[in-house]
Amino acid sequence: MPVPDITPAELHQRQQAGEMPTIIDVREPWEFEESHIPGAQNIPLGSLPTKLDDLEEHKDQEVIVHCKSGARSSAAKAFLTQQGFTNVRNLEGGILAY
Repeated sequence: MPVPDITPAELHQRQQAGEMPTIIDVREPWEFEESHIPGAQNIPLGSLPTKLDDLEEHKDQEVIVHCKSGARSSAAKAFLTQQGFTNVRNLEGGILAY
């Protein structure tokens, strides 16, 4: 059963409540430098396959992926799910909606 995506409002609400979910920004480093969600780690979509070992500890935890508008992070969600990650959520609308 697919894991539902997360809305910007839900993420904001959880952050305001003090939650610190694992957030992966799959945009390019220059995009990340311009603006990013506090606490997010930058792993560009093209680098994701080489960073799987770094993410291994999060395989059974919630991982939120995002990009600019949702397309790249949708691909990242599909890839991570194929690699055995069980709770990957895409931020609807990306950082533009956040």
